[in-house]
Amino acid sequence: MKILEIYIYGFGQLENVTIKSLSDFQVFYGENEAGKTTLMAFIHSILFGFPAKQSAELRYEPKHSTKYGGKLRIYHEEHGLAVIERVKGKAAGDVNVMMDSGAAGGEELLKDLLKNFDKTLFQAVFSFNLHGLQNIHQMKGEEIGKFLFSAGTLGTEQLSKTESLLQKELDVRFKPSGKKPILNEKLQELHELKSQLKRAAAKNNEYVELQRKRETLQLENLLIDRTLQETSEKINKIKEWKRIESVVKEEIWTEKELNELGVIHFPARGMERVEKINQLIHPYKAEITSMTNRVEGLEEEIDHINPDLEFLENEPSILTLLDQVPIIEQLRMEKQQSERKLSEYEEQLSIIREKLHLPLSEDEILKINTNIYMKNQVDIVTRKQQKLEEEKEELETQYQEEKNELEKIEKQVRSAEAKILPQKERLQLEEQVKVLNDKSSLEWELQSLQDKIEFYQHENERYQAEKNKIKRTRWFQVLIFELILFGVFLYGLFTKQWFLMAVGLLGCIGLVFLLVKGGKHTNEENVWKTINGLREKEKILQEKLQTSHYHDYKSFENRLILDNENRQELQLLKLKLKQQQSQFEKIISKFEEWELNSAENKERLLSIGKELDIPEYIAKSFLAEAFTYIEQYKSISREKNQFVQRIKEIDHQMFIVEEGFRSFETRFFQIKGHELHNSAYLLRNKLKEEHEKLIMSKERTKKLEELKEDLNQKLQELEHLQTEHNKLLLSAKVDSEQQFYELGERAKKQEQLLERRRQLQNQLQYSTLSGEDREGFLSVSDSTELLAKWDSEIQHLQEKWKNVQDEMAAINFEIQVLEEGGGYADILHQFKQKNYEFREAAKEWSVYRLAQVALMETIDKYKNVHLPRMLSKAEEYMSFLTDGRYNRIHLQKSGTGFLVERDDHTVFEANELSQATTEQLYVSIRLALATTLYEKYQFPIIIDDSFVNFDAKRTKKVIGLLSKLKHNQILFFTCHNHLLSYFQKENVLCLEKGTVLDYLIES
Repeated sequence: MKILEIYIYGFGQLENVTIKSLSDFQVFYGENEAGKTTLMAFIHSILFGFPAKQSAELRYEPKHSTKYGGKLRIYHEEHGLAVIERVKGKAAGDVNVMMDSGAAGGEELLKDLLKNFDKTLFQAVFSFNLHGLQNIHQMKGEEIGKFLFSAGTLGTEQLSKTESLLQKELDVRFKPSGKKPILNEKLQELHELKSQLKRAAAKNNEYVELQRKRETLQLENLLIDRTLQETSEKINKIKEWKRIESVVKEEIWTEKELNELGVIHFPARGMERVEKINQLIHPYKAEITSMTNRVEGLEEEIDHINPDLEFLENEPSILTLLDQVPIIEQLRMEKQQSERKLSEYEEQLSIIREKLHLPLSEDEILKINTNIYMKNQVDIVTRKQQKLEEEKEELETQYQEEKNELEKIEKQVRSAEAKILPQKERLQLEEQVKVLNDKSSLEWELQSLQDKIEFYQHENERYQAEKNKIKRTRWFQVLIFELILFGVFLYGLFTKQWFLMAVGLLGCIGLVFLLVKGGKHTNEENVWKTINGLREKEKILQEKLQTSHYHDYKSFENRLILDNENRQELQLLKLKLKQQQSQFEKIISKFEEWELNSAENKERLLSIGKELDIPEYIAKSFLAEAFTYIEQYKSISREKNQFVQRIKEIDHQMFIVEEGFRSFETRFFQIKGHELHNSAYLLRNKLKEEHEKLIMSKERTKKLEELKEDLNQKLQELEHLQTEHNKLLLSAKVDSEQQFYELGERAKKQEQLLERRRQLQNQLQYSTLSGEDREGFLSVSDSTELLAKWDSEIQHLQEKWKNVQDEMAAINFEIQVLEEGGGYADILHQFKQKNYEFREAAKEWSVYRLAQVALMETIDKYKNVHLPRMLSKAEEYMSFLTDGRYNRIHLQKSGTGFLVERDDHTVFEANELSQATTEQLYVSIRLALATTLYEKYQFPIIIDDSFVNFDAKRTKKVIGLLSKLKHNQILFFTCHNHLLSYFQKENVLCLEKGTVLDYLIES
């Protein structure tokens, strides 16, 4: 897997950061707090989720942004290109994975891409930092081998930590020769308790005998309690019998009486029901006779009322005609108003025809098109005509203004042209001004040379003073050395030590030579040579200025400046003239455009006038007014036609109403030819009379029906009562009412006996005696004598129970004395308790021991199966890093650890190597672990300044080794500038330091 691009929305100090085109060996360089650690944490978080809030790891939530998260674009060897995005959501964040193939998913798809690697294992195998090397620095010698072995198995020191932890836990619990471990202490306690238990066993026989006697007395006590309970129950039963004896005997007598009466079939409340039925039958018969007479009277009254049903059937039509009577009057008034309005419209139409003066009939005018579109066209053409007139006036005003301005500017241009110098005269002035400029430059150059001469003279004087001071000091020093060397020469001469004599002589000659050579002042000669050269240049410039002829330069320069100003003014006026001419031409073009628009609008105006049948002379000046008059004419004409039509409708409606009244007069009245109001009055009165007759007929009919219904109901109820009476006699199986009453008396007595039996049973239901107990007590002749006998027996049992209790108390006291004296039971209890605690502690020890055994078996299997391949690759890397000095890595025969073989076949333990060589061994093992045992997981290897303790040669070697890893992308983070020389510039990305990572610069 290779990371191609990084997009950070918000993560710690990183906000809105984009990093593209990451190489196979990508270097991130930045000073402290530039964001390197944050960037590494971002990669881990996107791949494996944000740390939990309770976790010790930092979550890097941004302080100045609400966005949290980002995405990585990767290339996967099996699945191709993919984008992994993780943003704020649940604890680990919401993740979204989008493949280039179109497949999308969440955590499950990401786990598939990462092959179920978790964050801890990834950091242990593929993430390097100083932590591992610092652990080596802090370890004792004997621990280094275990640490390196752990790094070769898990990538971290976790294996060595786990092994040490298990051994520590085992030592805390048990040591063969120890005293403080837990199991050792508990074994000592068990031995002491076992000795005490043997001493207490001698007293145990007496204690057991007392226990046996107490158990015998307890059994006897239980037997007495059971006998007392049974006797008390018998006494309670005999007392209960004496209480209910009379009730039981009365119940037996009642049951006997009921048996003698036998089974009686009599309806419930039969006598009461028969009497009630007899009381209802007689009133019903009288009421039925009265209702029959009333029905006959109502039938005769209905026959005398005879409404005219044919007339009533025509009631809707009659009411409609009657409702039309007031409307007829309104219609007559409306007809008069319509006729007046019609004459007014005729007059208005006549006036409009005179104003239009068109040779058209009314129908022709109505056919003229005056729809919305035509009206809109008339408005547009009229408004445009008015606007064109206004534009013409405005254009004429602008034309005159622009023409006057143009003439004014032309006059100013001619005046400015007269002021400028001729070309020949101007060329002469420019030549003279050029000469003036040469003089100024010569004067400036002369002044500069004089300043330099003054500076060099001042410097020479200062140099001479310093030189004299140094010269005096040097002469003094040389004199001292000459005296010393001359003394050496004399000493050698007198002692005949030719070497000292030669040294003294040569030293004197050398000092004299140096003194003479130092006296040549080369620097002083150079300064004077420079000053003389500058003075010669000064003389030449002064001669040049004196031989030139310069007369009245200021006036020439002023004339030239004035001419420049005049020319500039002329240029501005010409530009202004050009702009004004352009403006004037625009006015002319607007006039031409206006004429085209005016002709086009005039043609459109005449076309619309032709469509409206308006003469040309009216259309040119009064098109809108004519169109308005035509609209008014058409509107008034339509309203006039509506009134004509309404008058016709009124006449037709009045005719229909009058014909209706004539029709009803002919059918229902003998007198004909009445006026409309009289006919309406007669019809209304007759309708009222017939309605009253109809209402009376309906009321009598309804009342007759109600009486008939009541009569039928009464007859049915009477029949029902008689049926019920016969049913009662039938249910009692008797033939007459007399037999019915006799049977009722017997049934009443039976009911009383049953009620009494229920009362007695209610009294007995709360008794504690069962039915068998009651039958048994019926045979007892004297219950008082039996009760006295059982009382005497209870007193005897109570005395015996008291004696047993006294004897048990004495035995319990003796047992208590033995127990309080530290007897066998307490010691036995303590022994069992301590034995239980020992077993539990032994279980804990066995758990850690089994874990240690399992770990060692796993390590042995790893050493025999997986580790040889890893060690072979680690030997290759170690040989490369040490230039073949260390080329073999061996496993310890027992336990964990490594032996390293040098090229001279000398074998070293890990703790015997130098610090730097140990670090090289650690790097070799870690890289071999990632490229052999985890070679199918081609994840990026992330390295954070892990080689800062290496010298230049070792650093170059380890970077060369990393460059050889072709299957894993390398992401190298560093804050050391001197390391950048080992990498290609295109592979280095510089992180700028700041409160926020503002941008990334490729260096």
